Amino acid sequence: MVKMIVLAGGTGQVGTILRRAFAAAGHEVVILSRSGRGSTVPWDGRTLGPWAEHVDGADVVVNLAGRSVDCRYNAANRRAMMDSRVDSTRVLGEAIARASDPPALWLQSSTATIYAHRYDAPNDERTGILGGDEPGAPDTWRFSIDVAKAWERAASEAVTPHTRKVLLRSAMVMSPDRGGVFDVLLRLVRLRLAGPAAGGRQYVSWIHHEDFVAALRWLIEHDGVEGAVNVASPNPLPQRELFAQLREAWGTRIGLPATRWMLEAGALALRTETELILKSRRVVPGRLLEGGFAFARPGWDGASRDLVAARRAG
Repeated sequence: MVKMIVLAGGTGQVGTILRRAFAAAGHEVVILSRSGRGSTVPWDGRTLGPWAEHVDGADVVVNLAGRSVDCRYNAANRRAMMDSRVDSTRVLGEAIARASDPPALWLQSSTATIYAHRYDAPNDERTGILGGDEPGAPDTWRFSIDVAKAWERAASEAVTPHTRKVLLRSAMVMSPDRGGVFDVLLRLVRLRLAGPAAGGRQYVSWIHHEDFVAALRWLIEHDGVEGAVNVASPNPLPQRELFAQLREAWGTRIGLPATRWMLEAGALALRTETELILKSRRVVPGRLLEGGFAFARPGWDGASRDLVAARRAG
């Protein structure tokens, strides 16, 4: 059945993956973008406007809007990260509430970063520990968790009685596209810099792009699922193992290690933060597995080889 799917903030890496997959499946896809370039529909992510007409009558709304977290967490960037997520979620909720024919499903982005930094056990939706109170956690880590909680709160507070809401606590989506997370990891491998980072025992949660798309399709089809859902591979792994398997897939033996102070200096030079590599994100998809969702690429060894092959072929 052909569906009309609205992607808010759909011009980034994840939005491009979804647009490509949904369009290939024959669905009508509308992209809401602040730029308004090309075939996208302009919106500011804060106020109601003509864009809301596309929400009225849509089957599914997916909100991906939010300023990139790949930056230094200064005051201006913190405000932009928080406001872009909360404001876009709030105004989408208003558009859905006012629609005469509201969408059946609202897939709202969140993040696996909402969970605590830990090594001892994985975080699923039922028993996972939300972060923010870890002893010794840097202020930047607590800020990211505050953003994630505010993001989810804005969606939960929206009064949309005829629209099912799912909060996508997504891990890093790995695709062979340029500019994505995998592109950054592969660049480090090619530069022989993909060794253990500060020991490398911190867990990395990830998901292959094909499984990410399949998981969202599964959520669209399963009407009984709502609330928070971890969209991640069932097999997170320590950073040192992730890079070791990626080096093997690419055919590179050498991966120079980096100490914590080296990572801090590098992050400062690149105008980003070390949280993306130092925080242990051990997240598993409890609800997807309980519901019978089958991952095509559940392990990083096979996933990394597939991504490398696709990159080389492309």
